[in-house]
This record gives sequence, structure tokens and C-alpha cells, in this order.
Amino acid sequence: MDQAVPLAPPPARGVVPPAPKVHPRPFGGTILGQLRVAREMARSLVGAYTEDDFEALATPYVFMGQSGLLLSDPVAARAVLASPKYGRPVKAARPLRPLVGDGLLMAEGETWRRQRKSLAPVFTPAATGDLLPRFVAAGAGLVEDLAGRDRANLARAFHRATLDAVLRALFSRRADAEGAVLADLARRYMEGPAHFNFFDYVARGADDLTFLDGERRRVGGQWFKAVDALIAARRACPHPAVLDLLDRLLAARTEDGAPLPDQEIRDQCSSMLAAGFETTSRLLFWAAYLLALDPETQDRARAEVLAAPADEVASLDDLKRWPLLRAVLFETLRLYPSAPLIVRQALEADTVAGHAVAPGCMITISPWVIHRHRKLWEDPTAFRPERFIDQAHPWGIEAFLPFGAGPRVCIGAGFALAEAQIVLASLLARFQIAMADERPVLPKASITLGPDHEPDFRLTPIGQARP
Repeated sequence: MDQAVPLAPPPARGVVPPAPKVHPRPFGGTILGQLRVAREMARSLVGAYTEDDFEALATPYVFMGQSGLLLSDPVAARAVLASPKYGRPVKAARPLRPLVGDGLLMAEGETWRRQRKSLAPVFTPAATGDLLPRFVAAGAGLVEDLAGRDRANLARAFHRATLDAVLRALFSRRADAEGAVLADLARRYMEGPAHFNFFDYVARGADDLTFLDGERRRVGGQWFKAVDALIAARRACPHPAVLDLLDRLLAARTEDGAPLPDQEIRDQCSSMLAAGFETTSRLLFWAAYLLALDPETQDRARAEVLAAPADEVASLDDLKRWPLLRAVLFETLRLYPSAPLIVRQALEADTVAGHAVAPGCMITISPWVIHRHRKLWEDPTAFRPERFIDQAHPWGIEAFLPFGAGPRVCIGAGFALAEAQIVLASLLARFQIAMADERPVLPKASITLGPDHEPDFRLTPIGQARP
């Protein structure tokens, strides 16, 4: 690959994208105030924050009779996420378990530790490096699908492209036939049943009020059936060598040397599919939106990928030729964290950021708030990817938590970032992108942080783009 082009000086202050309303005052601890919070959060998990939340580093609250602490101190938040004194609330699994089962995403305790250890070889840098040709193929498929079009819904295009990438990586399949079924099911689930609802807030456990979860069970059952069919097909016709992630799962062993149980393989595949392509497609959408709002940064990123084309990527080291593109993705994750809310429940008494925490207290850690906190970032609401240019390992920035922290930090972060870089580079090398209209796109959060509507983008082939 050619050497990366030098980076042009960035603008003094970045574009400030539209964001949800920040309420001027707290809602109060009355029943009426708590119901207003529940209503706003049912609409969007980032819709109930107030001005004080972006100034204070720790704020006690009471919600539906449950005491809690909104924790934005990044050092304290990382300590909570790493501490055995805290666990994930049981009811937090309600929206996703019907789609991902009891895989690593939902497992707890010793089951989680065993699964994490058995899956570690699946997500090593070497394993991710072996999958790069599949990401390149998915990026090429994206631009092929967009060829000849002057406008497109990139949210849907990225959804299909990232599903194509993960299906290639997991099953050596494209996003057609069985893949198209999974794409439709995942999209229907994430746009409907995956959303938190009022009953999720008032339920005391994962199994409370499940008679109201019929749509989750119905779509989840169809999803599991489709995943089971793909696994059965592989067992019937195994690959002669390890070619994809399913091969690695089938070859994985527990600590006593036994193969992974069939249901665990299915649940791990489901977790990788649901979490992997949904979050990456959202990351790509928001990155494209920010670059459409900031054509100067888009042009600079394009210069990188034209000098070092995506179809020449052969190793993870090749991705280092795109420092600005990488920084764009990190800045996108700061402004639009894929998982905007993390909740832990105290298992024993503790003191957090100077506040006494009783057993059962909920600790709410919002990457959305932390990433936009006025005491933690310069120009916190501005798109300034250059803030990450000189950061060799952005995970070392205490106030940057896009993949969580502690032992449960996302195991697939490297996989997702490699995929996102290649797919976005493929798009930018072929098209200049701009918004088709001026309607602002606001983030709306449930399980992931998606747009309040899916806008069209204008696509101009690079040979016809403005000088």
C-alpha cells in the first residue's frame, strides 16, 4: 500500500451536530416527576437528561422506588465496572435475551467467565486479521449496491453491509438467502421489541410480566430457528480447515476439554450477529452523517483512503495508513456511543465518588453523558476527530467508554473497528456524500443509539465531485 498522505490542519472548532433537548431543570423526586422521566426514557434512553447532569459527576436519584446514582466520574465509573461488588441487574436482560439467549452478552458469574475464556481465541488480533478479506468483500458489495444511484438510505445500506460482513466472518455466507431472513428479523426486532418499555422499568426481574413479551418471543423464536439452520448446515458439511468464526466455535473447548454445547454455540452466534452488525451499522451511519455535515474532514479522510485503497488491506497494520479515518470513528463513538447506558446494581455496601451506596442501589453510567460532559471534554458537543489523532490507544482516555470497561469490556471491539474502517473507506473512495435535505437527524436510544429517522444521502461519484 502507498504511504498515507499528510494530514491538513484541522478546523479550529468542529461542526456541532444536532442533539436531543437537554432539560433545564431536574424533574424532581415526586411520583409525577418520576413518571415524566419514565415517559422520556421510554421514548429514548438519552431523552431525560438535564443541564445539571452535564455538570455534576455524581447525582443520587430515586426512580420507581429504587435508589440510584448517576455516575459520570470516569475513574469511579471504571472502578464500579471492574468491581465484583456490582452486578448487572437481572431485568436488564429482558429486551435482548429473546434474541441472543444465554451467550456471552447475557451470561453472568461463573458461566460468563467460562464463556469469556473459551471465546478469547476467537477474537485475537490474529483471528481478526484473518477476516480482513471478508470485510473488504463486504465493503465492495456496499459500493456495488450503491453504484448508479444519486441518493440512498445509508442506514439501510450499512445495515445490510455490516450483516454481510459478520455473516461472511461467522458463517462464510453473504447477506442473501438465509442471511436476508436474519437481516429482516434483526431489523424488526431492534426497531420494535428491543426497545425498553414501561413494564421493563417496573418489573423486578427478568421473568416478571413476560406474558407481555409475546412479540419478543415470536421474533426471537424465528431468529433462533434461522441460526440453528445455519449451524446444522455446517455440521452436515464441515469445512476442511478453520475458515470462519463458526469453525472456531465448533473447535473451541471448555476447561475440561469438552466441546461447547450446541445451545451455547447457537447463543454465541446469535450474540455475535445481533450485537456485531447492529452496533457497527449504527457507528457507520453516524460517521457518515458527521462527514456529510463536515465536508472538509470528509475530503481529508478520502485523501487517505485513495492513497491507500481498501482493497489493498492485507493486515491490521495496513489500517494504520488511515489515522484520520480511525479518529473519525473514535470521535463518532464519543458523540454517539453505540451502548448509551450501562447499569450496575450494588451487591454490598460501598462508597462511590463520596456517596454511600447501599446493597441494591442502581449505579447508572451513561457514556452519552460522560462523552459530552462539560468538565471532561473541550468543546464536548463538537465533532473534532483530531482530538484522537495522537492517541495510540484511546481506551486509555478515562472519559472514553464506547465499549464499556472492566472485565466485561466488549470482546469484539477490534473486530468491529476493523470492519467499520474498511467499509467506510470503501464508501468514501467511491462517493462524496451529503445530506439530501436539511432536516436534522436526532439520536434515539434503546438498546443501541440510532437515528430518529433514516434520511437519504446524496451520492456523487468521485470523478464527478466538486473540485
